This record gives sequence, structure tokens and C-alpha cells, in this order.
Amino acid sequence: MTYEITSPAPDLAILVKGRLDTLTSPQLESELEPLLGKAGSLTIDMSGVDYLSSAGLRLILTLQKHFKKEGGSFKLRNIQPGVMEILRMTGFLKILSVE
Repeated sequence: MTYEITSPAPDLAILVKGRLDTLTSPQLESELEPLLGKAGSLTIDMSGVDYLSSAGLRLILTLQKHFKKEGGSFKLRNIQPGVMEILRMTGFLKILSVE
């Protein structure tokens, strides 16, 4: 998994590529953590994410809860069909903002 910051805080946007799984989700979370305090919003471009495990779902839920608590905005965009199906089956589409 790799990521690229495409827009800095306060309107933080990142492009994620690869797998969001047990090995990569904690890495992404620890690298994003210092940036979240400065961000009023976060948009994750998922166009390069081809696999999403339960650890990736946990990270997404953690980020969504953070921004909801802080009164910010959290969005996912450009989701691959296979990953979209996982979000649909788990009910995440009911609680997430997806573009």
C-alpha cells in the first residue's frame, strides 16, 4: 500500500493505492494521525485500492468517527467495484459519505 497527499490540511486529501489490510492499515493510520489535528476534512481517493479487509474497514470507521466528533467532513471517492461491494455488504455505505 502506498499513499500520496494530494491536498494538504485543512482540506486534507489522499490517494491510496494497493491493499488496505491487516499489514497496511495500521501503517496508514499511524502516518495520518499527526495530520488529523490540522485537518477539518479528509477525502480518500480509493481508485487504487483493490482489496479492503476488516482492518481496512476498521480504519475507515475510525476516521469517520474522528471527523464526525470534530465536526469535520470525511469522504471516500472513486471506489473500485469490488471494494464498493464490501462496503455495501457490511452496511458501511449507510454511514459513509461516498462520491
